[in-house]
Amino acid sequence: MQAILILHDIRSAQNVGSLFRTADAVGISKIYLSYITPSPIDRFGRKRNDIAKTALGAQENVPWESYSDILSIIKKYKEQGYFVVAIEQSKGSTDYKKIKSTEKMVFILGNEVEGLPKNVLDAVDAVAEIPMAGEKESLNVSVAGGIALFRILDK
Repeated sequence: MQAILILHDIRSAQNVGSLFRTADAVGISKIYLSYITPSPIDRFGRKRNDIAKTALGAQENVPWESYSDILSIIKKYKEQGYFVVAIEQSKGSTDYKKIKSTEKMVFILGNEVEGLPKNVLDAVDAVAEIPMAGEKESLNVSVAGGIALFRILDK
């Protein structure tokens, strides 16, 4: 299985670190960090302690790349036969438990407050939503990512 993770416009370094750790645990092949998402190396080439603290070394194990144009990443992988899934609450979304694992998948997680923009949701093959039973309308992005990745990838 080939699985890619795109972290788009995530503002919290701790969430990024947690998602690196989860990505390592489920066997993600590569992580793309787009828009404002912080990377494990700062602009001066130094390791970021705030990411390393929650990643616990996973940032060294999972290949990653900062990339500004998320739509071109989506297009590239769709052209290579990947099934692209956004993990997001959206009109017309599918319960994440109904998304089946395929041999080649891309998962996209977005901003902690605003989620993923419409142009990204329009570009994917499926939008998977985790139903909420309580009064809060959403989960932390790193928690949602962990739940969805483990379930969909059947880990």
